[in-house]
Amino acid sequence: LHKLFDVKNQRTFLRRTKYDELHPEDLFVGNRVNVFSRQLNLIDYGDQYTANKLGSQKERTLAMIKPDAVTKVGDIIQMIYDAGLIVTKARMTRLSGKQAADFYMEHQSKSFFNNLVQFVSSGPVIVMELMGDEAVSVWRKVLGPTDSSVARKDASASLRAQFGTDGTKNAGHGSDSMASAARELEFFFPSTAGHSPPNTAKFSDCTCCIIKPHAVSEGKIQFSLQFSLDRANAEEFLEVYKGVVTEYTVTELCSGPCMALEILSTDAPREFRMFCGPADPEIARHLRPTTLRALYGKNKVQNAVHCTDLPEDGLLEVQYFFKILDG
Repeated sequence: LHKLFDVKNQRTFLRRTKYDELHPEDLFVGNRVNVFSRQLNLIDYGDQYTANKLGSQKERTLAMIKPDAVTKVGDIIQMIYDAGLIVTKARMTRLSGKQAADFYMEHQSKSFFNNLVQFVSSGPVIVMELMGDEAVSVWRKVLGPTDSSVARKDASASLRAQFGTDGTKNAGHGSDSMASAARELEFFFPSTAGHSPPNTAKFSDCTCCIIKPHAVSEGKIQFSLQFSLDRANAEEFLEVYKGVVTEYTVTELCSGPCMALEILSTDAPREFRMFCGPADPEIARHLRPTTLRALYGKNKVQNAVHCTDLPEDGLLEVQYFFKILDG
């Protein structure tokens, strides 16, 4: 049961009501939730009891998927969810040599430093903010021992055992303490806009894919940026579809975090639209059962993914997310 009280005006906004779409794991500081289509930012706990009950063990940590494991991102994010952690921020980037050296500055005196910097800057990486109970230690346990060969002996189910090669090409990175997590999260997700490493968008021969909030929260489709859209942004992005698409999906798009991807191909809008399948998942399951919406969609609004409709809009939609919102 949920009750909303307006502290500023000292009045009840919502009487105690059953609301099945809100879960205890959604209630953490910094999250954005929708209650009966009203978007709410969670900025603090109402009292100390609630803080102790919901937030006492909650930690944030940085997870990096290194260049050798980027193609395994779906499997890795599934491991994250299976460990009881959630992804609260995510982006794909490519570090310069200087940026990689700055990030690993604490290892500057180590013999492996130059090889590590060279490897991490050799291709794109995916960085994520993870949140959960004791997230720092839980994520490091998921990673396994630093040396992948040791991981295969001592922790065969770990990420590095499955996807790593050696002590440098070891698939992933995790903060080793709360202090390191704070520093590393600020490096990739800075509090000052415009100071993070750039995204990897090409803005050429592309189309836009949005993995909708319901599919992200259910862990069904895994990724290059994770966004939490406010209603104004969602309305602006979907304005071109208003009056054209029967099921106008503003409320769904701003109901939680969504994933934005740039899809590259010489005929990207048409090819990706075919891959997504019919907008109605029921029709998709009958006519094209292997498409994304057939596999992961629930209904016409919660149909797992948004794909660009018109070829000429592909670049515009990619630019909206990767230039305007990520600017």
